[in-house]
Amino acid sequence: MKDKLNILAFKKMKEKGEKIVMVTAYDYTGGLLAEQAAVDVILVGDSLGMTMLGYDSTVPVTMDEMVHHMRAVRRGAPKTMCIVDMPYMSYEISVEEAIRNGGRLIKEGFADAVKVEGGISRVPVVEVMVKAGVPVMGHLGLTPQTADQLGGYKVQGRDQDAAREMVKDAMALQEAGAFGIVLECVPQGLAQEITAGLTVPTIGIGAGVNCDGQVLVYHDLLGLYQRLKPKFVKQYADLGDQVREALEQYGREVKSGVFPGEEHSF
Repeated sequence: MKDKLNILAFKKMKEKGEKIVMVTAYDYTGGLLAEQAAVDVILVGDSLGMTMLGYDSTVPVTMDEMVHHMRAVRRGAPKTMCIVDMPYMSYEISVEEAIRNGGRLIKEGFADAVKVEGGISRVPVVEVMVKAGVPVMGHLGLTPQTADQLGGYKVQGRDQDAAREMVKDAMALQEAGAFGIVLECVPQGLAQEITAGLTVPTIGIGAGVNCDGQVLVYHDLLGLYQRLKPKFVKQYADLGDQVREALEQYGREVKSGVFPGEEHSF
């Protein structure tokens, strides 16, 4: 078991050129298995709205739901650095609301840090939260909470103007105190430029190999969530089919009287 990462150690991984392994998890079992697999960082993402709660997007996810799932993951992964998403409208209304909600995720959810979406417009929030003692990770590129404003779930930063703005956003977040930045659905050349220009780590998802680390959604890499299959996902197992087949076999055995057998009875 590795030592639990802290913010300083997280940044030093970039300095040493050591790739950072991040995976999402949403419950006790997911956190437990991620910790047993010795991943560096767990992200309790608001993507749980889709994978765990059945919403069509991340937008309906509430603070109570994020606290609930963060606490469950922490119980499964007490020795792994955990970052939690601040849900939609938990940090946009005012800096006071942002501090209150970020602090709640740290105090009640036992998270090590929070993540917010957006660039320069989020600088005041990041600055104030960091000064208040809430470590913040940024998120640029495709930002799911505002995907409709971006034209849907598609690659961001393809043209020169958009690319230049994203570089400025990344630098602004770093200067505001963000200890790392997720780059989602960004051309790999742009992600490489941003990564090289920052002193804090970048974590890519659909942003190429040159980021300082990578993150994938637990349910995507295990084949458990089949409503969306993004190009950037590599599926390492097909547990969805295996689970379905196991449930079907269980049903057949109950119907036929095969289960429970003598070995399962008292």
